[in-house]
Amino acid sequence: MRIPLWQRLQVKLEVVASVTGPRYDPAMAGDDPRDLWAQGIDLFNSGRFLNCHEVWEEVWESAGGPDRLFYQGMIQAAVAILHVERGNPRGARSTWQKARARLDSFPAEHRGIALGELREAVDAFVAAARTDDRSAPPPRIVRL
Repeated sequence: MRIPLWQRLQVKLEVVASVTGPRYDPAMAGDDPRDLWAQGIDLFNSGRFLNCHEVWEEVWESAGGPDRLFYQGMIQAAVAILHVERGNPRGARSTWQKARARLDSFPAEHRGIALGELREAVDAFVAAARTDDRSAPPPRIVRL
């Protein structure tokens, strides 16, 4: 008996979920943006960049003014790293350039993180990917 495609895909998704760990839970929507910001940092630092993106998107959607640009830049930084991990250095460079343009207007220490250090680390990580050097671990966010 042949197993339907939808069941095979469901099994594959369950296997992936068991390996990658729990994803962002949409039930977090409506949580305090400061808590979501902190959760996103934890996800970023554990290498779960897609999940980080999803959490920070909640923060970004509720932000206004310059904060909105900051969170957008941070989301794009996570996506740039994800591009490197998926073997897309061109996409990483393009996304990081957009992120960097947004993040450059903020001080080296911002929103409780060492933003200057992060900018330098992502610069180096993305540059290494352009030369096919994937030996460096992904950047991490230093909390202040």
